[in-house]
Amino acid sequence: MNTLVIGSQWGDEGKGKVIDFLTETADFVVRSQGGSNAGHTVIAAGKKYVLHLVPSGILWPGKVNVIANGVVINPTMLVEEIRGLQQQGVTITPQNLLISDRAHVVLPIHKQIDAAQEEALGEHKIGTTKQGIGPTYADKARRIGIRMADFIDPKHLVEVLTVRIKTANEELVRLGWPAADPQETLEAVMAAADVLRPHITNTIPVLNEAVKAGKNILFEGAQGAMLDIDFGTYPFVTSSNTSAGGCCTGSGVAPTRIDRTIGVCKAYTTRVGEGPFATEDAEIADYLHGLGREFGATTGRPRRCGWTDGVVLRFSAMFNGFDEMAMTNLDGLDHMKTIKICTAYKMGDQILSYPPALMSDWAKCEPIYEELPGWQQDTTGCTAWEQLPEACRAYVKRFGEVVGCPVSSVGVGPDREQTIPTGLV
Repeated sequence: MNTLVIGSQWGDEGKGKVIDFLTETADFVVRSQGGSNAGHTVIAAGKKYVLHLVPSGILWPGKVNVIANGVVINPTMLVEEIRGLQQQGVTITPQNLLISDRAHVVLPIHKQIDAAQEEALGEHKIGTTKQGIGPTYADKARRIGIRMADFIDPKHLVEVLTVRIKTANEELVRLGWPAADPQETLEAVMAAADVLRPHITNTIPVLNEAVKAGKNILFEGAQGAMLDIDFGTYPFVTSSNTSAGGCCTGSGVAPTRIDRTIGVCKAYTTRVGEGPFATEDAEIADYLHGLGREFGATTGRPRRCGWTDGVVLRFSAMFNGFDEMAMTNLDGLDHMKTIKICTAYKMGDQILSYPPALMSDWAKCEPIYEELPGWQQDTTGCTAWEQLPEACRAYVKRFGEVVGCPVSSVGVGPDREQTIPTGLV
């Protein structure tokens, strides 16, 4: 079975844990979009692993991990990540980590352009992680990008890098920033290319041959569906398609080959960076931060927190075609006396079941809440659906009804074992 796992909100939903849980029965784990601005945190056997570009299946022996064509790869960061994982005892070889020759490359200079562009926007900044992701996808669309295929021949790589560094420096100067040192940039990328070269291949036939052979493929989405450049809260979005459709264009596996699509959601809603967030709530944010929760895996930034936004989730479930939802962080609500779910937005005289397109309309939206009683019990020790408090189970069921998609599992802690099937699917 080929399964696609997508973050249903604005990212940081706990996809890494869900993917890690599902990897046991997978033969291949594929990352198909985004870059090092995304981070998956997985806790296995008491050890914490933070992954940015390497698929989560690397933590399991015998799995083939693919960084596919839709990903933009910072080569120096990928090398650092590989070495860090190896230091933690993770085996990484050209056989268990494949890199698409069609994936585009994030150069050090892209990060500088990203920061310069953000600064130029002033109070209208997007809130990027300044990892160079947007400028790299822009290069891809402008057809001037450097791809991993360019890494194969060192002489060719020097030639294309020299040209791109020169034009990028011209762009930096136009933005009022100092030019980067061409030699320093060149040396950093060339050194990383030497390490990554054995992993680079045409992954598209590899994946399609695996499909034909009946292998189980797990596609891991990065970030969240509401950051999708087409469907998200534009312009406060990322530069790739983070939705289910992006999995197919980002991997070369046809949509007819996907058997199951799972949306990952938190038991509440969070967001990092700028952009609209109708259910944002200072009280729940302070509470969760006080528990040491909701800080970014990549940036360490505190996440904005709020109640479950059923409007956003309903829309996300629609355009992604979710078959089921995997809920994480249910235990984060253990001590709440009352829990809210946003069922619709009120915008002037209108009641909206789906999010508006314009930012000016988002500013007019007020959440309409339904309140449910909390369970005020510790759920972290529960191992079966029947062991969860009745009010907890009622909340999960109502959550699925509001979203229009049943919740198939709930997470009550960070470990692999703290995932409970609900039997609702």
